[in-house]
Amino acid sequence: MKSSENKLVIIRHGESIWNKENIFTGWIDIGLSELGIEQARNAGKLLKEKGFDFDIGYTSELKRAIDTLNLILEEMGENIPIKKSWRLNERHYGLLQGKNKDTMRKIYGEDKVQEWRRGYEAKPPEDADGMSESLKDTEQRVLPYWEEEIKPKIKNNRIIISAHGNSIRALIKIISPQEKIEKIEIPVGIPMIYEFDENIRPLKRYFLSNNNLD
Repeated sequence: MKSSENKLVIIRHGESIWNKENIFTGWIDIGLSELGIEQARNAGKLLKEKGFDFDIGYTSELKRAIDTLNLILEEMGENIPIKKSWRLNERHYGLLQGKNKDTMRKIYGEDKVQEWRRGYEAKPPEDADGMSESLKDTEQRVLPYWEEEIKPKIKNNRIIISAHGNSIRALIKIISPQEKIEKIEIPVGIPMIYEFDENIRPLKRYFLSNNNLD
């Protein structure tokens, strides 16, 4: 069974080793935990069971997202072109990268760390290379890739994107500008489905589960 036209599947990578250890990861290239591998495989099984298949896969340049996509496609028995772009990377967490989240809360305070994590324009302190991104910065780098590469292909291709919590929030903000992305939690390893009309305007967004009827 072929999945219907004008659907887009977006998935946040499975649990990484540093997700498990409660460490800010950002652009640091950390692999999946054993649970993350299992989550990716389960997502592939679920997508296959629900009748999805794909023509193109998109992912970031980070191992945890790449491996998640590869494991999903392996479970589905699919061999499709995969395009990788830094524009889909997790947001850069600056000086917080590689640091334990609870330790950072003790140093900077719960409210400040939460503002850095979920505020739209709030940016963590820069690292030694002057790098750090807000959610707004992340959206601005994701936007051209969406407009020029992904969106034009939705009509004629079944697409899956494997990315990260904040690059997915950026995509949601671009696709559905009215959504309060600061409030949205993106679970790891659960396929999120967008359905679009013929003009690629969003009709609905939902997470796929064994309880979905379609």
